[in-house]
Amino acid sequence: MKLMLALPVRAGVALALFVVAAHAAAPAVKIGFLVKQPEEPWFQLEWKFADQAAKELGFTLVKIGATDGEKVLNAIDSLAAGGAQGLVICTPDTRLGPGINAKARAANLKLISVDDQFVGADGKPMTKVHHLGISASKIGGDVGQTLAAEMKRRGWTAADTAVCAVTLDELATAKERTDGAISALQAAGFPANRIFKAAQRTADIPGSFDATNVLLTQKPEVKHWLVCANNDNGVLGAVRALEGRGFTAETAVGVGINGTDCIVEFEKAKPTPFFGSMLLSAKSHGYETAKMLFTWIKDGKEPPLDSRTVGVLITRDNFRQVLKEQGIRD
Repeated sequence: MKLMLALPVRAGVALALFVVAAHAAAPAVKIGFLVKQPEEPWFQLEWKFADQAAKELGFTLVKIGATDGEKVLNAIDSLAAGGAQGLVICTPDTRLGPGINAKARAANLKLISVDDQFVGADGKPMTKVHHLGISASKIGGDVGQTLAAEMKRRGWTAADTAVCAVTLDELATAKERTDGAISALQAAGFPANRIFKAAQRTADIPGSFDATNVLLTQKPEVKHWLVCANNDNGVLGAVRALEGRGFTAETAVGVGINGTDCIVEFEKAKPTPFFGSMLLSAKSHGYETAKMLFTWIKDGKEPPLDSRTVGVLITRDNFRQVLKEQGIRD
């Protein structure tokens, strides 16, 4: 009788030890998170929320700034050598997509692109690579609707008003945003012949400043300006150029996209022409991509091929409350 009782006990202990050993032998999950501009507030926030996911879910996060193609490829090699099983990346150049995808596959790394979608050799989005991005046309449309509404509220006429659309058409996502804003303005009744594009040579505030100055020189008769761009910095550069020509918050309105690079502008004692921004969800882009990749690696649950986020308008009046709700500020 004692022998019969001992057998199940021993078997149970052996099974428990086997489970513990198997669990201990399972490789720890390590994920790389590569961004193209590590110094920018947006990418700092993405990393912050990816860190949060790592702490909550129990994986190792490796944060890498990869500002050009060579650094991206070297980072993938480093991750693979370090035992990583996957990476999230906002590439410095969407045309690197095929090379990044091939290198990740060769290293057996699961891959999710974030923010900017890869572009194939044919110039079209690589829809077979997992991606979490922005609904660019929709967000651009929201910018255009906001500008049209603010123009109407102020009682400006189309004869005295023009649109400065700071463009960066080389980047597909950027073009979708500004095209969306222009389409929304036209849908609201703004005349197409009063919409002017200012092409950036560089994707930063100085690039926008220079492009806008050229346009302002060409159109000295315009009394009121509506400004859109593919991000906050594009609008900020235009605002600085407008201020240099004497425009104020009463005579010009700019609406950006991102909501992270314009906070200092909202905190200024005196309002500037930078009226608002469509705040994107850095938490979704950081936390959710990291979580999706972790679940894919750990449980084999493949994420959707294409996920999209939208934005919420922030202004001087509501930015503190919205940032608190989004977990960006206390």
